[in-house]
Amino acid sequence: MEEVLLRNFIVQFTDFFLPAYCTGCNKKIEADENIICAECFNGITKAEQERINSEYYRKFRQTVIIKDFFSLYIFEKDKTLQQVIHSLKYNKKFLVGILLGEKLAEGITDKVKSWDIDLIIPVPLHHLKKAERGYNQSEFIVKGLSKELKISFTTKAIKRVRYTESQTTFNMEEREANISNAFTLRSKKKITGKNILLVDDVITTGSTIKECGKALREGGANSVYACSVAIAE
Repeated sequence: MEEVLLRNFIVQFTDFFLPAYCTGCNKKIEADENIICAECFNGITKAEQERINSEYYRKFRQTVIIKDFFSLYIFEKDKTLQQVIHSLKYNKKFLVGILLGEKLAEGITDKVKSWDIDLIIPVPLHHLKKAERGYNQSEFIVKGLSKELKISFTTKAIKRVRYTESQTTFNMEEREANISNAFTLRSKKKITGKNILLVDDVITTGSTIKECGKALREGGANSVYACSVAIAE
């Protein structure tokens, strides 16, 4: 009883003197909420299976590099999810990444079982981009995902060897040319014969995922699957 009272006191004390604010709407969040308020989470559009199937067919099926694919949300410009992901990528809100990874795990658990995943890998940044930003946002998503799925991850298997231009304004053909041969293996031993799950924050054309997957397949991975927090046009 005393322990419960003490815990409640600490929560109330912290909430009063160090109030937390939602990453999505910047409103004060309740003590039982976690970084992003329930209203914001409920306002994010989930990716329905029909949309996921359509995106897979359009972006991945023809190359036969990515065996299957999953995404949790739809990325919509100037809406809550963009604010949330930008807070992770540019404002060092690392706990946001871990939370998004946990949410992603909730949606992908059944697929991961059928895929028989051995290892999770975040899509790497070029070392200059990582030095400029200070971190790779996808690594924090993977930490949350790995913890919930109880599947190990590594950042040591593959690296990005080309510093490519920002792809924001590129169409699909331009993105594929820009990202071509941008990845190489760091450790063939880590991935040989394994089923790999590649993870990114947002997948747009799928060009980056495909190039990363190609390096893994050529290096000896058995199968490569992909997932992301969100898909975008």
